[in-house]
Amino acid sequence: MAAEIKDLAQVNADLQEQKERAENVDFKMVTFSLAGKDYGVDIMNVKEIAKADKFTFVPNAASYVRGVYNLRGDIIPIVDLRTFFHLPLENKAGSLENMLILHINDQVYGTIVDKIDKVVGINHEAIQPPHPIFGDINIKFIEGVVEKQGDLYIILDVVRIFSVNEDDKNKSHAGVADSGDHFIPPPARDDASQQKLAADSAIGFIQESLLALKRFASTSVNDLWLHKRFAEWSIGRSGDSLQLRSASEADEFLASFPSPFTGEFWKEPYANSVKKVLPELSLSSINVWNIGCGKGYETFSFACILKAKYPNARIKIWANDNDIMAISQAPNMVYELDELPEYCRQFMVHGPSGYSFNQAIKDSIVFEYHDVMNENTLPELDFILIRDVLSFLPAQEQTRIIVDFSDKLKTNGIIFVGRNEELTGALWHATADDPVSAFLHSA
Repeated sequence: MAAEIKDLAQVNADLQEQKERAENVDFKMVTFSLAGKDYGVDIMNVKEIAKADKFTFVPNAASYVRGVYNLRGDIIPIVDLRTFFHLPLENKAGSLENMLILHINDQVYGTIVDKIDKVVGINHEAIQPPHPIFGDINIKFIEGVVEKQGDLYIILDVVRIFSVNEDDKNKSHAGVADSGDHFIPPPARDDASQQKLAADSAIGFIQESLLALKRFASTSVNDLWLHKRFAEWSIGRSGDSLQLRSASEADEFLASFPSPFTGEFWKEPYANSVKKVLPELSLSSINVWNIGCGKGYETFSFACILKAKYPNARIKIWANDNDIMAISQAPNMVYELDELPEYCRQFMVHGPSGYSFNQAIKDSIVFEYHDVMNENTLPELDFILIRDVLSFLPAQEQTRIIVDFSDKLKTNGIIFVGRNEELTGALWHATADDPVSAFLHSA
Protein backbone atom coordinates (compact mmCIF):
# COMPACT_ATOMS: atom_id res chain seq x y z
CA MET A 1 0.00 0.00 0.00
CA ALA A 2 2.78 2.45 0.93
CA ALA A 3 4.44 1.83 -2.41
CA GLU A 4 1.14 2.42 -4.24
CA ILE A 5 0.64 5.72 -2.42
CA LYS A 6 4.18 6.77 -3.26
CA ASP A 7 3.67 5.84 -6.92
CA LEU A 8 0.39 7.76 -7.05
CA ALA A 9 2.02 10.81 -5.49
CA GLN A 10 4.79 10.62 -8.08
CA VAL A 11 2.25 10.38 -10.89
CA ASN A 12 0.44 13.48 -9.59
CA ALA A 13 3.73 15.34 -9.27
CA ASP A 14 4.66 14.40 -12.82
CA LEU A 15 1.27 15.53 -14.11
CA GLN A 16 1.60 18.86 -12.30
CA GLU A 17 5.08 19.36 -13.68
CA GLN A 18 3.85 18.60 -17.22
CA LYS A 19 0.95 21.01 -16.75
CA GLU A 20 3.27 23.79 -15.57
CA ARG A 21 5.59 23.18 -18.49
CA ALA A 22 2.61 23.34 -20.84
CA GLU A 23 1.53 26.64 -19.33
CA ASN A 24 5.13 27.88 -19.38
CA VAL A 25 5.16 28.58 -15.64
CA ASP A 26 8.09 30.86 -14.85
CA PHE A 27 6.81 32.69 -11.75
CA LYS A 28 5.57 31.21 -8.49
CA MET A 29 3.94 33.10 -5.68
CA VAL A 30 2.69 32.33 -2.20
CA THR A 31 -0.91 33.52 -1.99
CA PHE A 32 -2.77 34.84 1.02
CA SER A 33 -5.89 36.82 1.89
CA LEU A 34 -6.10 40.22 3.49
CA ALA A 35 -9.38 42.01 4.24
CA GLY A 36 -11.30 39.79 1.80
CA LYS A 37 -8.95 40.10 -1.16
CA ASP A 38 -6.34 37.73 -2.55
CA TYR A 39 -2.69 38.67 -2.70
CA GLY A 40 0.53 37.07 -3.83
CA VAL A 41 4.23 37.38 -2.96
CA ASP A 42 7.12 36.17 -5.09
CA ILE A 43 8.08 32.80 -3.62
CA MET A 44 11.74 33.77 -3.89
CA ASN A 45 11.14 36.31 -1.11
CA VAL A 46 9.37 33.85 1.18
CA LYS A 47 11.59 32.19 3.74
CA GLU A 48 8.83 30.21 5.51
CA ILE A 49 5.37 30.44 7.01
CA ALA A 50 4.70 30.44 10.74
CA LYS A 51 2.09 31.00 13.43
CA ALA A 52 2.51 32.94 16.67
CA ASP A 53 0.44 34.84 19.22
CA LYS A 54 2.99 36.66 21.35
CA PHE A 55 5.37 39.38 20.24
CA THR A 56 7.74 41.50 22.30
CA PHE A 57 6.68 45.14 22.35
CA VAL A 58 9.14 47.68 20.91
CA PRO A 59 8.80 51.18 22.43
CA ASN A 60 8.35 54.09 19.99
CA ALA A 61 7.86 51.79 17.00
CA ALA A 62 5.40 52.67 14.25
CA SER A 63 1.79 51.59 14.77
CA TYR A 64 2.03 48.82 12.16
CA VAL A 65 4.99 47.16 13.92
CA ARG A 66 3.46 44.61 16.27
CA GLY A 67 6.80 43.98 17.95
CA VAL A 68 9.70 41.60 17.48
CA TYR A 69 9.68 37.82 17.39
CA ASN A 70 12.31 35.27 18.35
CA LEU A 71 12.58 33.01 15.31
CA ARG A 72 14.87 30.24 16.51
CA GLY A 73 17.31 32.74 18.00
CA ASP A 74 16.96 35.44 15.32
CA ILE A 75 15.11 38.58 16.40
CA ILE A 76 12.91 39.82 13.56
CA PRO A 77 10.43 42.73 13.33
CA ILE A 78 6.78 41.79 12.82
CA VAL A 79 4.58 43.99 10.65
CA ASP A 80 0.78 43.80 10.54
CA LEU A 81 -0.11 44.35 6.87
CA ARG A 82 -3.69 45.35 7.72
CA THR A 83 -2.41 48.23 9.83
CA PHE A 84 0.32 49.09 7.33
CA PHE A 85 -2.21 49.42 4.50
CA HIS A 86 -4.80 51.17 6.72
CA LEU A 87 -7.31 48.32 6.30
CA PRO A 88 -10.07 47.60 8.84
CA LEU A 89 -8.80 45.57 11.79
CA GLU A 90 -10.27 42.28 12.95
CA ASN A 91 -10.80 41.16 16.55
CA LYS A 92 -8.81 37.91 16.78
CA ALA A 93 -8.29 37.72 20.54
CA GLY A 94 -6.73 34.46 21.67
CA SER A 95 -5.96 33.10 18.16
CA LEU A 96 -2.61 32.50 16.51
CA GLU A 97 -1.53 34.97 13.85
CA ASN A 98 -0.65 33.74 10.36
CA MET A 99 2.78 34.97 9.34
CA LEU A 100 4.78 35.06 6.15
CA ILE A 101 8.48 35.20 6.98
CA LEU A 102 10.12 37.20 4.20
CA HIS A 103 13.74 37.50 3.14
CA ILE A 104 14.38 40.98 1.73
CA ASN A 105 17.82 42.38 0.90
CA ASP A 106 19.65 40.12 3.38
CA GLN A 107 17.15 40.95 6.13
CA VAL A 108 14.32 38.85 7.55
CA TYR A 109 10.88 40.25 8.39
CA GLY A 110 7.62 38.77 9.57
CA THR A 111 4.29 39.90 8.12
CA ILE A 112 0.89 39.17 9.64
CA VAL A 113 -1.83 38.27 7.13
CA ASP A 114 -5.37 36.93 7.48
CA LYS A 115 -4.92 33.52 5.85
CA ILE A 116 -2.14 31.85 3.92
CA ASP A 117 -3.53 29.90 0.98
CA LYS A 118 -1.23 28.07 -1.42
CA VAL A 119 1.58 28.29 -3.99
CA VAL A 120 0.37 29.37 -7.42
CA GLY A 121 2.44 29.08 -10.60
CA ILE A 122 1.86 31.45 -13.52
CA ASN A 123 3.48 32.76 -16.68
CA HIS A 124 5.20 36.03 -15.86
CA GLU A 125 3.80 37.55 -19.06
CA ALA A 126 0.27 37.10 -17.63
CA ILE A 127 0.92 39.71 -14.94
CA GLN A 128 -0.90 42.94 -15.76
CA PRO A 129 0.16 46.42 -14.66
CA PRO A 130 -1.37 47.59 -11.37
CA HIS A 131 -4.42 49.81 -11.31
CA PRO A 132 -6.08 51.49 -8.30
CA ILE A 133 -9.31 49.60 -8.96
CA PHE A 134 -7.65 46.31 -8.02
CA GLY A 135 -6.83 47.09 -4.41
CA ASP A 136 -7.39 49.20 -1.34
CA ILE A 137 -3.69 49.90 -0.99
CA ASN A 138 -1.30 52.39 -2.53
CA ILE A 139 -0.60 51.40 -6.11
CA LYS A 140 3.14 51.90 -5.69
CA PHE A 141 3.29 48.81 -3.48
CA ILE A 142 1.63 46.63 -6.15
CA GLU A 143 3.88 44.83 -8.62
CA GLY A 144 0.93 43.75 -10.75
CA VAL A 145 -2.30 41.75 -10.91
CA VAL A 146 -2.96 38.35 -12.40
CA GLU A 147 -5.95 36.09 -12.95
CA LYS A 148 -5.64 32.36 -12.33
CA GLN A 149 -8.53 29.91 -12.63
CA GLY A 150 -11.09 32.60 -11.95
CA ASP A 151 -9.26 34.16 -8.97
CA LEU A 152 -7.71 37.62 -9.17
CA TYR A 153 -4.42 38.06 -7.26
CA ILE A 154 -2.77 41.35 -6.35
CA ILE A 155 1.00 40.79 -6.35
CA LEU A 156 2.77 42.88 -3.74
CA ASP A 157 6.15 44.49 -4.32
CA VAL A 158 7.59 43.46 -0.95
CA VAL A 159 11.08 44.68 -1.83
CA ARG A 160 9.68 48.21 -2.12
CA ILE A 161 7.52 47.84 1.00
CA PHE A 162 10.53 46.89 3.09
CA SER A 163 13.03 49.29 1.51
CA VAL A 164 13.68 53.01 1.44
CA ASN A 165 14.59 54.51 -1.91
CA GLU A 166 16.96 57.42 -2.48
CA ASP A 167 14.14 59.99 -2.60
CA ASP A 168 12.92 58.89 0.83
CA LYS A 169 16.20 59.09 2.67
CA ASN A 170 15.70 62.70 3.68
CA LYS A 171 12.46 61.63 5.40
CA SER A 172 13.77 58.49 7.05
CA HIS A 173 14.34 60.16 10.39
CA ALA A 174 10.58 60.61 10.70
CA GLY A 175 9.86 57.04 9.68
CA VAL A 176 7.76 58.01 6.65
CA ALA A 177 8.09 57.70 2.91
CA ASP A 178 6.46 59.58 0.05
CA SER A 179 2.66 59.83 -0.35
CA GLY A 180 2.21 59.47 3.39
CA ASP A 181 3.08 55.76 3.46
CA HIS A 182 5.48 54.31 5.99
CA PHE A 183 8.55 52.30 5.23
CA ILE A 184 9.64 49.41 7.42
CA PRO A 185 12.97 50.03 9.14
CA PRO A 186 15.28 47.02 8.90
CA PRO A 187 16.35 45.26 12.08
CA ALA A 188 19.19 46.90 13.98
CA ARG A 189 22.40 46.01 12.19
CA ASP A 190 25.10 47.20 14.56
CA ASP A 191 26.14 44.61 17.10
CA ALA A 192 25.24 46.61 20.20
CA SER A 193 21.70 47.41 18.99
CA GLN A 194 21.12 43.87 17.77
CA GLN A 195 22.33 42.39 21.04
CA LYS A 196 20.09 44.73 23.05
CA LEU A 197 17.08 43.92 20.88
CA ALA A 198 17.80 40.20 21.17
CA ALA A 199 18.17 40.45 24.95
CA ASP A 200 14.96 42.46 25.33
CA SER A 201 13.09 39.95 23.22
CA ALA A 202 14.54 36.95 25.05
CA ILE A 203 13.68 38.48 28.44
CA GLY A 204 10.17 39.12 27.15
CA PHE A 205 9.74 35.45 26.31
CA ILE A 206 11.22 34.44 29.68
CA GLN A 207 8.70 36.70 31.43
CA GLU A 208 5.83 35.14 29.50
CA SER A 209 7.06 31.62 30.29
CA LEU A 210 7.49 32.33 34.01
CA LEU A 211 3.95 33.66 34.15
CA ALA A 212 2.50 30.70 32.26
CA LEU A 213 4.54 27.97 33.98
CA LYS A 214 4.96 29.28 37.55
CA ARG A 215 2.57 32.27 37.85
CA PHE A 216 5.58 34.50 38.42
CA ALA A 217 4.58 38.02 37.33
CA SER A 218 7.49 40.20 36.22
CA THR A 219 7.04 43.77 37.51
CA SER A 220 9.04 46.53 39.17
CA VAL A 221 8.92 44.38 42.33
CA ASN A 222 11.42 41.90 40.87
CA ASP A 223 12.81 43.65 37.77
CA LEU A 224 16.36 44.09 39.09
CA TRP A 225 16.63 40.43 40.04
CA LEU A 226 15.12 39.27 36.74
CA HIS A 227 17.67 41.12 34.61
CA LYS A 228 20.56 40.00 36.80
CA ARG A 229 19.34 36.41 36.66
CA PHE A 230 18.88 36.60 32.89
CA ALA A 231 22.47 37.76 32.48
CA GLU A 232 23.62 34.70 34.46
CA TRP A 233 21.23 32.40 32.58
CA SER A 234 22.48 33.65 29.20
CA ILE A 235 26.06 32.51 29.79
CA GLY A 236 26.70 29.63 27.42
CA ARG A 237 23.16 29.72 26.01
CA SER A 238 21.74 31.09 22.77
CA GLY A 239 18.68 30.75 20.57
CA ASP A 240 16.08 28.28 21.82
CA SER A 241 18.26 27.23 24.75
CA LEU A 242 17.72 30.70 26.24
CA GLN A 243 14.01 30.05 26.57
CA LEU A 244 12.11 28.19 29.30
CA ARG A 245 10.50 25.22 27.65
CA SER A 246 9.19 23.36 30.70
CA ALA A 247 8.23 23.79 34.34
CA SER A 248 11.52 22.22 35.39
CA GLU A 249 13.50 24.82 33.42
CA ALA A 250 11.37 27.57 35.00
CA ASP A 251 12.20 26.11 38.43
CA GLU A 252 15.88 26.16 37.50
CA PHE A 253 15.63 29.80 36.43
CA LEU A 254 13.88 30.72 39.70
CA ALA A 255 16.20 28.68 41.91
CA SER A 256 18.02 31.75 43.25
CA PHE A 257 14.87 33.80 43.80
CA PRO A 258 13.50 32.55 47.18
CA SER A 259 14.53 34.25 50.41
CA PRO A 260 16.73 32.41 52.92
CA PHE A 261 15.02 29.81 55.10
CA THR A 262 11.79 29.59 53.17
CA GLY A 263 9.57 27.03 54.90
CA GLU A 264 11.85 26.71 57.94
CA PHE A 265 12.91 28.61 61.05
CA TRP A 266 15.18 31.56 60.42
CA LYS A 267 18.76 30.74 61.37
CA GLU A 268 20.70 33.05 63.73
CA PRO A 269 22.51 35.15 61.08
CA TYR A 270 19.30 35.96 59.22
CA ALA A 271 17.39 36.60 62.47
CA ASN A 272 20.16 39.00 63.57
CA SER A 273 19.86 40.87 60.27
CA VAL A 274 16.11 41.25 60.85
CA LYS A 275 16.71 42.49 64.42
CA LYS A 276 18.97 45.27 63.09
CA VAL A 277 16.09 46.61 60.99
CA LEU A 278 13.66 46.87 63.92
CA PRO A 279 13.42 50.42 65.29
CA GLU A 280 13.37 51.44 68.93
CA LEU A 281 9.70 51.64 69.88
CA SER A 282 8.01 52.48 73.16
CA LEU A 283 4.58 51.18 72.25
CA SER A 284 2.18 49.26 74.44
CA SER A 285 1.03 47.18 71.46
CA ILE A 286 2.57 46.15 68.16
CA ASN A 287 0.47 44.90 65.23
CA VAL A 288 1.86 42.70 62.48
CA TRP A 289 0.42 41.20 59.31
CA ASN A 290 2.22 38.08 58.06
CA ILE A 291 1.05 37.05 54.56
CA GLY A 292 1.92 33.63 53.20
CA CYS A 293 2.84 32.15 56.57
CA GLY A 294 2.58 28.48 55.54
CA LYS A 295 3.05 26.22 58.55
CA GLY A 296 4.15 29.16 60.67
CA TYR A 297 7.93 28.76 60.78
CA GLU A 298 8.67 32.36 59.81
CA THR A 299 5.73 33.57 61.93
CA PHE A 300 7.13 31.95 65.07
CA SER A 301 10.62 33.18 64.16
CA PHE A 302 9.41 36.77 63.84
CA ALA A 303 7.29 36.49 66.99
CA CYS A 304 10.32 35.43 69.05
CA ILE A 305 12.44 38.24 67.60
CA LEU A 306 9.73 40.80 68.40
CA LYS A 307 9.17 39.41 71.89
CA ALA A 308 12.87 39.71 72.67
CA LYS A 309 13.10 43.21 71.15
CA TYR A 310 9.91 44.57 72.75
CA PRO A 311 9.39 42.49 75.93
CA ASN A 312 6.78 44.82 77.46
CA ALA A 313 4.62 45.30 74.37
CA ARG A 314 1.49 43.34 73.54
CA ILE A 315 2.33 41.73 70.22
CA LYS A 316 -0.40 40.61 67.82
CA ILE A 317 0.41 38.89 64.54
CA TRP A 318 -2.29 38.11 61.99
CA ALA A 319 -0.76 35.20 60.09
CA ASN A 320 -2.57 34.37 56.83
CA ASP A 321 -2.22 31.76 54.12
CA ASN A 322 -4.51 30.31 51.44
CA ASP A 323 -3.15 26.79 52.05
CA ILE A 324 -5.82 25.44 54.40
CA MET A 325 -3.82 22.33 55.35
CA ALA A 326 -0.73 24.34 56.31
CA ILE A 327 -2.66 26.98 58.25
CA SER A 328 -4.60 24.35 60.19
CA GLN A 329 -1.38 22.61 61.32
CA ALA A 330 0.54 25.76 62.28
CA PRO A 331 -0.88 26.46 65.79
CA ASN A 332 -0.24 22.95 67.15
CA MET A 333 3.18 22.11 65.73
CA VAL A 334 5.58 20.20 68.04
CA TYR A 335 9.37 20.24 67.55
CA GLU A 336 12.59 18.67 68.68
CA LEU A 337 14.81 21.11 70.55
CA ASP A 338 17.68 20.77 68.09
CA GLU A 339 15.33 21.88 65.27
CA LEU A 340 14.99 25.28 66.89
CA PRO A 341 17.40 28.23 66.61
CA GLU A 342 18.85 29.45 69.89
CA TYR A 343 16.81 32.66 70.04
CA CYS A 344 13.55 30.64 69.98
CA ARG A 345 14.44 28.19 72.76
CA GLN A 346 13.71 30.59 75.63
CA PHE A 347 10.08 30.65 74.47
CA MET A 348 9.59 26.87 74.39
CA VAL A 349 7.89 24.50 76.82
CA HIS A 350 8.35 20.75 76.95
CA GLY A 351 5.35 18.48 76.61
CA PRO A 352 4.71 14.74 76.23
CA SER A 353 5.24 14.84 72.44
CA GLY A 354 8.11 17.30 72.30
CA TYR A 355 8.63 21.06 72.47
CA SER A 356 6.04 23.69 71.61
CA PHE A 357 5.91 27.45 71.93
CA ASN A 358 4.77 28.85 75.26
CA GLN A 359 1.36 30.40 75.74
CA ALA A 360 2.65 33.97 75.43
CA ILE A 361 3.94 33.30 71.91
CA LYS A 362 0.84 31.30 70.91
CA ASP A 363 -1.47 34.03 72.20
CA SER A 364 0.39 36.61 70.12
CA ILE A 365 -0.44 34.86 66.84
CA VAL A 366 -3.79 34.45 65.07
CA PHE A 367 -3.46 31.89 62.27
CA GLU A 368 -6.23 32.38 59.70
CA TYR A 369 -7.07 31.01 56.28
CA HIS A 370 -7.12 34.04 53.97
CA ASP A 371 -6.25 34.99 50.40
CA VAL A 372 -4.39 38.31 50.22
CA MET A 373 -6.26 39.19 47.02
CA ASN A 374 -9.44 39.48 49.09
CA GLU A 375 -10.20 42.37 51.41
CA ASN A 376 -8.97 42.09 55.00
CA THR A 377 -9.94 44.40 57.84
CA LEU A 378 -7.03 44.99 60.18
CA PRO A 379 -6.00 47.69 62.66
CA GLU A 380 -3.17 50.07 61.79
CA LEU A 381 -0.02 48.03 61.39
CA ASP A 382 3.57 48.47 62.59
CA PHE A 383 5.04 45.69 60.43
CA ILE A 384 4.06 43.67 57.38
CA LEU A 385 5.85 40.43 56.54
CA ILE A 386 5.30 39.20 52.98
CA ARG A 387 8.40 37.41 51.73
CA ASP A 388 8.30 36.01 48.16
CA VAL A 389 4.54 36.38 47.82
CA LEU A 390 4.09 39.56 45.77
CA SER A 391 5.97 38.21 42.74
CA PHE A 392 3.53 35.30 42.41
CA LEU A 393 0.45 37.52 42.28
CA PRO A 394 -0.96 38.98 39.03
CA ALA A 395 0.70 42.25 38.09
CA GLN A 396 -2.44 44.35 38.59
CA GLU A 397 -3.00 42.72 42.01
CA GLN A 398 0.56 43.57 43.04
CA THR A 399 -0.15 47.24 42.44
CA ARG A 400 -3.46 47.14 44.28
CA ILE A 401 -2.05 45.28 47.27
CA ILE A 402 0.95 47.60 47.63
CA VAL A 403 -1.49 50.53 47.75
CA ASP A 404 -3.44 48.61 50.41
CA PHE A 405 -0.22 48.14 52.41
CA SER A 406 0.37 51.88 52.26
CA ASP A 407 -3.10 52.46 53.70
CA LYS A 408 -2.72 49.90 56.49
CA LEU A 409 0.88 50.57 57.52
CA LYS A 410 1.71 53.36 59.97
CA THR A 411 4.05 56.14 58.98
CA ASN A 412 7.57 54.77 59.59
CA GLY A 413 6.13 51.28 59.65
CA ILE A 414 8.23 48.60 57.95
CA ILE A 415 7.37 46.00 55.34
CA PHE A 416 9.59 42.95 54.86
CA VAL A 417 9.49 41.54 51.32
CA GLY A 418 11.48 38.78 49.63
CA ARG A 419 15.23 39.00 49.36
CA ASN A 420 14.96 39.65 45.62
CA GLU A 421 11.94 41.94 45.76
CA GLU A 422 11.69 45.69 46.22
CA LEU A 423 9.10 48.43 46.53
CA THR A 424 9.52 51.53 44.38
CA GLY A 425 8.03 54.99 44.64
CA ALA A 426 8.27 57.97 46.93
CA LEU A 427 6.46 56.26 49.83
CA TRP A 428 9.00 53.47 50.25
CA HIS A 429 12.62 53.71 51.40
CA ALA A 430 14.99 50.75 51.64
CA THR A 431 16.07 50.20 55.22
CA ALA A 432 17.94 46.90 55.20
CA ASP A 433 20.96 45.20 53.69
CA ASP A 434 21.10 41.86 51.92
CA PRO A 435 19.89 39.21 52.70
CA VAL A 436 16.98 41.11 54.29
CA SER A 437 14.84 43.31 52.04
CA ALA A 438 12.76 45.80 54.06
CA PHE A 439 11.19 49.17 53.26
CA LEU A 440 10.18 52.04 55.52
CA HIS A 441 6.79 53.61 54.85
CA SER A 442 6.74 57.41 54.76
CA ALA A 443 3.69 59.68 54.65
